[in-house]
Amino acid sequence: MDKKFYITTPIYYPSDNLHIGHTYCTVATDCVKRFKKMQGYDVFFTTGTDEHGQKIQEKAKEFGMEPKAYVDKIVANIKKLWEALDIDYDAFIRSTDEVHEKNVQRIFQKLYDKGDIYKGEYEGYYCTPCEAFWTEAQLGEGHTCPDCGRETHLTHEESYFFRLSNYKDRLLELYEKNPEFIEPAFRKNEMVKNFFETGEGLEDLSVSRSTFDWGVKVPFDDKHVVYVWIDALSCYLSALGLGTENSKMDEFWPADVHFVGKEIIRFHVIIWPAILMALDLPLPKKVFGHGWILFDNDKMSKSKGNVIYPEPIISLYGVDALKYFLLREFSFGSDGSFNIEKFMQRLNSDLANDLGNLLSRTVSMISKYNDGIIEDKNVSEDVDDNLKDMAVSVVDEVEKAMEHYHFSNALESIWKLIRRTNKYVDETEPWKLAKDENSRDRLLTVLYNLAETLRIVSILIHPFIENTSLEIRKQLGIKADINWDDSKVFGLIEDGTLVEKGNVIFPRLDINEEIEKFNAENEALLKSRINAKKSEETSNSKLQDIKEEVTIDDLEKLDIRVAKVLEVIDHPNADKLYVLKLKIGTEERQIVTNLKSKYSKEELTGKKILVLVNLKPIKLRGVESVGMLLAAEDENKEISIASTLEDIKDGAKIC
Repeated sequence: MDKKFYITTPIYYPSDNLHIGHTYCTVATDCVKRFKKMQGYDVFFTTGTDEHGQKIQEKAKEFGMEPKAYVDKIVANIKKLWEALDIDYDAFIRSTDEVHEKNVQRIFQKLYDKGDIYKGEYEGYYCTPCEAFWTEAQLGEGHTCPDCGRETHLTHEESYFFRLSNYKDRLLELYEKNPEFIEPAFRKNEMVKNFFETGEGLEDLSVSRSTFDWGVKVPFDDKHVVYVWIDALSCYLSALGLGTENSKMDEFWPADVHFVGKEIIRFHVIIWPAILMALDLPLPKKVFGHGWILFDNDKMSKSKGNVIYPEPIISLYGVDALKYFLLREFSFGSDGSFNIEKFMQRLNSDLANDLGNLLSRTVSMISKYNDGIIEDKNVSEDVDDNLKDMAVSVVDEVEKAMEHYHFSNALESIWKLIRRTNKYVDETEPWKLAKDENSRDRLLTVLYNLAETLRIVSILIHPFIENTSLEIRKQLGIKADINWDDSKVFGLIEDGTLVEKGNVIFPRLDINEEIEKFNAENEALLKSRINAKKSEETSNSKLQDIKEEVTIDDLEKLDIRVAKVLEVIDHPNADKLYVLKLKIGTEERQIVTNLKSKYSKEELTGKKILVLVNLKPIKLRGVESVGMLLAAEDENKEISIASTLEDIKDGAKIC
């Protein structure tokens, strides 16, 4: 393939599990990849996680964990979510990947050697959640962050700076000569007004921190770590194998489009191109800043209790229902409000009534009226020509919309065809034709036209809702591979093709009932995640329920020895107890233990265990127990017998 296409999501910040807003961008990116592949492009799709920074370090500390261990769990959940959504990414880059950290250091060193990075002092307002510095002129009321609205704090520290101000003229020239570099177009005006024309204009950028250490060390000054934007943004290069023998930089760089949320577009259209200019690397062709998905017109926030997670929707209604809603309901460049009732209505109207009903009617009528066989008898009327013309022209509308990432417009064009086809059923009335033997050829022509239009629909919807596309083709009995250009031709289903009637692809929902079901499932997921974090926080925090302090003199009273288990027998008077025969040096003795439900006799026999040997003997259910074995028990009541790391002679004293 000669045509290459490189597309990326943001490098997500994994301070917590991703919600439906993050899902939105990844679903859109995946859709573009599938669309471009169908057009014949060799596509490379990058996503990943930006794992360094003060916020992650503080979050991990809350749970008593190391930062890497904290993000490992979240990254695992992200990958699991992308798998559930059938996201077809080519690279998942983590900023903690060794190859990436080396790239960051090389990039930082190169910029320093060129004189584009220098050492200085920084004083400004810092927002920890956003990992962003702000001048006083940029702040909101009460020195709040202009991005998230939260409180900032005045920071003064030594820092390395990138000479961003040197690239002001080149950046403005970039915007002027390449009007499609920033989309939607109104975002460009925001950038110029807010960051080039206010205050002192474009200022040099702090690119290191010395007040925390969770990050890539500056190669020539290990008191500093490289600040987030050089680190995170260069992930787009590392994902292509920069710095490795298998680099795809020559094939795929520059990126055709970076998809990012509107809150980070300034970093991608100001800082990122300036860094690339300094590195003498080609610039991305486009940065597209999409809007937020709000919840009932309010930004999703765990503190507000209005976070919607994608997992319950996938579980209850399937991947395609979620993908369709995200891509159809919202204009990609603007904010949109998620409402579960709107989701249900869209599912019922578009997917169940329009598409699902059309497929079900078509396959049922072909099965009923012609034994499931698709045949074209070419008995055409004007109404057929109208449908055919519309069917083969929709592809042009879809391609035009997708070139500008107008997903909703593309789907609306497809659904106009679906609605027109449903109207065609009402106009031709196949059930009436079936009653007249003289109209049989006309009936078969009508049924063929319905099947053929659905074949074209199956191609057009494939980048958006792949599973539904494949199910339509399966029920129509189409064995051929999907080819985008086949949507431009009417009449490709071969006579004699046998339909395979299947289940209704989108059952109609009782909206009130489903809203209750969804809310319960989403709330249950939210609670389970909160409880899991509380449990983890507890298990990683200071030891709970510590007993009264003892002195070294108290400890010296305990005599703990290594014992070898010679034999394990059932307690004669208690079903849940074992009697262990032990060898402790030259002495043999027995103890009674309640570990019968945890360990088999075979698992214990021959093992070396730790035993408190100077405990006063006691009779347990009529059997004397001389000593007590040591074991650990966690908050989940899981038990493990205490032993030693090395094999050591029985009778050895624990000191």
